[in-house]
Amino acid sequence: MAGSSADKLFDKKYTCPICENNFTAKTVRSGKTRMIRTDMDLRNVYEDIEPLKYDVILCPKCGYAALARFFPNVTNIQQKYISEKITPNFKPLQDDGDDYTYEQALTRYKIAFANAVVKMAKFSEGAYLSLKTAWIYRSYKESLDREMAGYETKYEKLEISEKENLRKAYDYFVKAVQTEEFPMCGMDEPTVDYIIAVLAMEFGDYFDSSKLLSKLITSYSASGRLKDRARDVKEELARRMKEAGVDSE
Repeated sequence: MAGSSADKLFDKKYTCPICENNFTAKTVRSGKTRMIRTDMDLRNVYEDIEPLKYDVILCPKCGYAALARFFPNVTNIQQKYISEKITPNFKPLQDDGDDYTYEQALTRYKIAFANAVVKMAKFSEGAYLSLKTAWIYRSYKESLDREMAGYETKYEKLEISEKENLRKAYDYFVKAVQTEEFPMCGMDEPTVDYIIAVLAMEFGDYFDSSKLLSKLITSYSASGRLKDRARDVKEELARRMKEAGVDSE
């Protein structure tokens, strides 16, 4: 992403539901972003800014962190777990500059995931957090300067981390649809099925992917746009199966 994104950000006020600390976190101004494409797994790509960097809200006092949509919602027992297991080990971050670097953003995602584990979050929250973590590794990977020293090594490391988080997202989403109700992370059933189908294809579970895509294409509740995406994925799936020598019947 070229240039600074500081002019597209503002400091939004939050109150921590764990320690009641009032603080601000950098947030993307609505209407200040321009989307240029959407990846197959629904990552939106924007011009000049990466909104994913600012999706995790972190209390600088107690270390509670979560994606913005989940941040206010904690139970009493979750509050107890975070106070006992996160706060004593938390060291405040030093975030200099007008915006977050990818490394600073990833630190926030890692802290959010630790919080999710400690508070025993729903599988869907873990899935969505893992998916967004994978996306930010991908964005970081794409932002690298090909002329930089150690480019190939850095790229490969980021790609491995991206795949690891996509795998976690896949596993968590599968568990979530078996145990939770929709909507899930603000997504309806067809959208979650679509993401699972794409991830299933990514990890070679071709028949599971094909089954979900066929279900989507004939669904009454899926949008026309999502059905079109499912058809595109179905074509890519057929290509991969052919390359792998897998019978599509």
